[in-house]
Amino acid sequence: MKSDEVMNNKRSGKRLLWFLFIPVLLATSAFFVAQARQKVSQELVGTTKSLEVQTVNVIHPQRGKSSSDLTLPGMIQAFSQSPIYARVDGYVRTWYVDIGTHVTKGQLLAEIDAPEVDQQLNQARAMLSQAETSLALAKTTAPRYQELIKTNSVSQQEVDQNNQNLASQTANVQAATAAVSRLEQMQGFEKIVAPFDGVITLRKTDFGDLVNAGNAGLGRELFRISQNNIVRVFVTVPEEFSNEIMSGTKASMDLTELPNRHFAATVTRTTNAIDANSRTLTVELDVPNPSGALLPGAYANVHFQLPLNVVPRVLPSSTILFQSDGPQVGVVNSQNQVELRKVTLGHDFGDTIEIVSGVHQTDAVIANPPDSLTNGMQVAVQSASDKQKGN
Repeated sequence: MKSDEVMNNKRSGKRLLWFLFIPVLLATSAFFVAQARQKVSQELVGTTKSLEVQTVNVIHPQRGKSSSDLTLPGMIQAFSQSPIYARVDGYVRTWYVDIGTHVTKGQLLAEIDAPEVDQQLNQARAMLSQAETSLALAKTTAPRYQELIKTNSVSQQEVDQNNQNLASQTANVQAATAAVSRLEQMQGFEKIVAPFDGVITLRKTDFGDLVNAGNAGLGRELFRISQNNIVRVFVTVPEEFSNEIMSGTKASMDLTELPNRHFAATVTRTTNAIDANSRTLTVELDVPNPSGALLPGAYANVHFQLPLNVVPRVLPSSTILFQSDGPQVGVVNSQNQVELRKVTLGHDFGDTIEIVSGVHQTDAVIANPPDSLTNGMQVAVQSASDKQKGN
């Protein structure tokens, strides 16, 4: 009986021990679970904060050029160019020059047979001789009657008639002389000569061609001559640069067909008016061409070095954000916060681009800004040394 009581007491003690151990075990497990959850929560908070602060690389704008290289296409024309026409009707007897021939002022280019002009000149000279004979007789008769009137041998009427005849014959000689002079000039036009030094660029006549005086109708032009020792270059300048280009402005010129050659040019005149259709200013430059390398009708690239009122900054093209408000850049301020600044762009050089306004040389501009960049966003600036350590 006693042994049974002892056994029951032992069993009761074990049960009581288990009932005390289980709460302790549960409390310990709950403690460790809470510690694990707190650690995970702290790690999550740290990860979230690290994600909120984005690491960025920054660069500083570089100083651009103080002058702008404005390159525009230009058209080369001869300094002087003139078509040559016949001044008399006739047939081409011969021509002495062809295209590409260098000629001097007054050089004979061609001759025309004009027999009608020659015959008219012969007739005019005969009439002049006749008029001079009549004038000589009148000069003898008029003084003689002046002497006879003194002795009343002739009437005053006869004296007046002879004086009038002298004046009439004098006028006839003058008219005949003018007619001869005019026809001599017309006969001189049978010889076609160069009006100035130049190059023959066109010949549209041949032996025996019938030509008419003047430049009316088609096919009347005999030759065309161009003065190429100096050439004119015409350029249309956009309106925004029109105030920077004026007479005396220096420029340079090059041609695709003449690589590694540059020609000095000077603006000689402008139209002083903006074309209403193209919104451009027409500019003329004179370029010396002693060697004849510049050919009229060719296209050239004309370079103007224009001073800038504001020296631009230069940034990589990858720093520009193109948004609905226009081009912007991200600048990191002293509190490591992002400031989105609107900028005015200048010339685009491909990898780099000019910034006319919006940034300063001391600004820290984000190198490759993401599209999600916003004003006031907190960022961490990564220095070059940090970047090297990370690598």
